[in-house]
Order: sequence, then structure tokens, then C-alpha cells
Amino acid sequence: MELFALFGWDGPQGRDLRKIHREAHLARLREMDAQGRVVIAGPLTDGAGSLLVMRFSDRNEAEAWMNADPYVTEGIFERTEVRPFLQVFPSS
Repeated sequence: MELFALFGWDGPQGRDLRKIHREAHLARLREMDAQGRVVIAGPLTDGAGSLLVMRFSDRNEAEAWMNADPYVTEGIFERTEVRPFLQVFPSS
């Protein structure tokens, strides 16, 4: 498994739509967390979007997971980025 940083940048209605679709988004994260695949996840405190660092077999799997997330499919995120990530600290 490789680490990937997933960025979701909120659209203009992101704040309001988050409230509606939050539980479905968190349910997917809980499933991944139970598999030991979530390193860290949460919203950016300036309201710009969210950051998730997660384990996937490859970039295609990471992008597919991100694209199927309710925050993408329901329009919370107007733009997403998936980048390979190297964890240096804390050491794993």
C-alpha cells in the first residue's frame, strides 16, 4: 500500500451541502479506517476544503475512491487533487 494525499476544494455551496452529506462521507471514511487505511482526515479550518491522507494500492484506486465520495458526487468539492505522499514524521 502507498500513501496518497487527497485534497477536496469546496465549491460555493460546499459549507451548506456538507451538513446534508456529512454522514455518508464519514461512513466511507469509517470503513477505510477499519481497514487501517486512514492516516489522517479532516476539514481545513479556513473553510477551503478537506485533506485526507490514506493508503491505497495505487493512484488509480485513490482517484476512484475520491471520485465516488459523496462530497464529490453531491457537489461539495468543486475540485479534487490526488498526490502521492511520503510520511516522514512521525515515523511509522
